[in-house]
Amino acid sequence: MGYDFGILWMSMLMSQLIFLILLLKSVESNLLFRANICDMMRDIWTGIDGSGEYAGLTGARLDGADMLACGLATHFVPSERLPFLEQELVKINTSDPDVISAIISHFSNIPKLKAESPYNKMRIIDCCFSRRTVEEIISSLGNEALNNKDDWISSTIQSMKKASPISLKITLRSIRQGRLQDVGSCLIREYRMVCHVFRGEFSKDFFEGCRAILIDKDRNPKWEPSKLEQISDDDVDGYFSKIEDEDWEDLKLPPRSNLLPYAIAKL
Repeated sequence: MGYDFGILWMSMLMSQLIFLILLLKSVESNLLFRANICDMMRDIWTGIDGSGEYAGLTGARLDGADMLACGLATHFVPSERLPFLEQELVKINTSDPDVISAIISHFSNIPKLKAESPYNKMRIIDCCFSRRTVEEIISSLGNEALNNKDDWISSTIQSMKKASPISLKITLRSIRQGRLQDVGSCLIREYRMVCHVFRGEFSKDFFEGCRAILIDKDRNPKWEPSKLEQISDDDVDGYFSKIEDEDWEDLKLPPRSNLLPYAIAKL
């Protein structure tokens, strides 16, 4: 995504649902995603083969072809075919996924990847974005830039250096914790993260990002802390802790045993 949105997105640490909506809006044609939408959100956030770290730390845009290639979408249906697909789907009286998939496949096609697609950079993404820390990721990208004169590498480094340092750190932590958690735990974790961001206990970068992009529009945010090395692991830990304040109630999800069978299947 562009620089304007990249800063705001990183500072706001949007939840998985918001991130999914933004990805959907960025796709020029329409995509039909997996029926299990909760698993879909988790796949996007945690990523496949390093794409989660790349998308989360840079705010990169993925189009329909990218989503298919990365395995984040099952079908690509051009906009002009959607009315005909809808007509066929309303005719059937079955929930058999094989039947539904066959109908969708009839109207879908496989879009061609663009030359500048991030999917064509997966070797670099896997190598660099698998590093342990944000600092090591940027350093690894810098080493790649020395041996590979690629504008994509340079722009990726710059997008990360322009972003809020604390947002980069907690985003990386969140992505990697999400790989080991179920959907309910992911929702609670991200709810707590967003609450801490809004409270501004350690950093007020959320408000600074809004000022720079939405209010003054000077596109020159002054992040605080301003450098990655000024942020400790304990600082990052604080964003994942339960808020001990009666005015900030923790997220409580309903027990699955109390849900209808079809609702349990979707969670």
